[in-house]
Amino acid sequence: MRVVVAVDDAGPLLDGLRREGIDVIAQVAASAPALAAADGMLGADAEAILRALADADALVVEVSRATMSPTVVALCDRAGTRIVPLVEDAAGERIAAACGLEAPLNRHAEPWRIAEALSTAPAAAAPPAAPRPQPRVIAVWGPAGAPGRTTVAAELAVELARGGRHVALVDADTHAPSLALTLGLADEGPGFAAACRQAELGGLDVRELTRISVPLGRTGVDVLTGINRPSRWPELSDRRVAAALAACREWADYTVVDVASSLERDEEIVSDLDGPRRNAATLAALRGADLVVAVVAADPVGVARFLRGHADLRATIGATPVAVVANRLRPGTLGIDARGQVRRTLDRFGGIQDVWFLPQDPRSADAAILASLPIAEVAPRSPLTLALRRFVGEAVVPSPEPQRAPKGRRRSTRREGGDHASGRTADDVVRVGAPAA
Repeated sequence: MRVVVAVDDAGPLLDGLRREGIDVIAQVAASAPALAAADGMLGADAEAILRALADADALVVEVSRATMSPTVVALCDRAGTRIVPLVEDAAGERIAAACGLEAPLNRHAEPWRIAEALSTAPAAAAPPAAPRPQPRVIAVWGPAGAPGRTTVAAELAVELARGGRHVALVDADTHAPSLALTLGLADEGPGFAAACRQAELGGLDVRELTRISVPLGRTGVDVLTGINRPSRWPELSDRRVAAALAACREWADYTVVDVASSLERDEEIVSDLDGPRRNAATLAALRGADLVVAVVAADPVGVARFLRGHADLRATIGATPVAVVANRLRPGTLGIDARGQVRRTLDRFGGIQDVWFLPQDPRSADAAILASLPIAEVAPRSPLTLALRRFVGEAVVPSPEPQRAPKGRRRSTRREGGDHASGRTADDVVRVGAPAA
């Protein structure tokens, strides 16, 4: 067991560890690892500390605000070096917990206790949670009043297509289909209605879906346009829509479905119980989705409409996850702290705690409408595009947790001691072992 000891006045501790058979390869000041990791120490001294940490199996360090930081944790993680913390008071325990370290020992503990902790593997952490399955079919819903369902659906599809993914964008709105109009696509083609007819006949496969879809430029998105007249709604029956979306799962990596706002069930107001239903397409798409993106207009009227429709949405989809997006956020209609007001209102009256916000960006939206293109294509640096990209990364396709580097990969150059080289921020390191605030 090779150990680096970063403790001030460590003479008795060093002698005791050596008597217990611990190989102390270096003894440095308590603050030395933190200074070396943050490039606060230059020259041969920094090189020696970094090399010793790379060669050691463990770092015994006295924990305080001056000696422990996320940069030290990142440095030891990259080298595969275990950190054994020593603390003197409750403040040190809180710092160790915030940095995700193992249970600390008392600074004045007997050397044999520290040697025993070094020789014993740290307590096994709780097994990591199983990765959340990524949603394959995503339905975009919102209440009446044009909260921006179609815009969010199109931009969501474009963002999901980044990295070479194949995404299907489906217009299943039977009241006011508008994807083709928004994106400048011909709405006289077969589209989603043809996919539904072929699905009922058993002839809908990957080749047929590719034939009847319309590619959206070079984005990697294929569009199944909606019906060109609302009177054609009987073509999108419950059974047809469910079968078509099942075929889309085999065709595309992700399928984004734009649905209408109405969730009304009309079984009680018709005499033919087997006849078509006005909102069958919306209900079938919501029930068949793996994730529902619920769009709320970030203004008093939009929030009120959303809260009234949210209960019906939950009754329709059951336990399907819902990600709430507050669209067109602006202080003009809500005053000071617009985000806080929307968040508190949704939490108080709807029990909705997680909300993602999309800012009002009329210039980019107008330019996209004028060019008949997605906002991400017209204005890649638009605040709306960046906010939606963050939403996709956090709520739809979360990034995997950073993995600890194996012990065999050692890098001891000073430039690799900082967080910029590792690609991890201080927040990322703290979240490894501490709950998010």
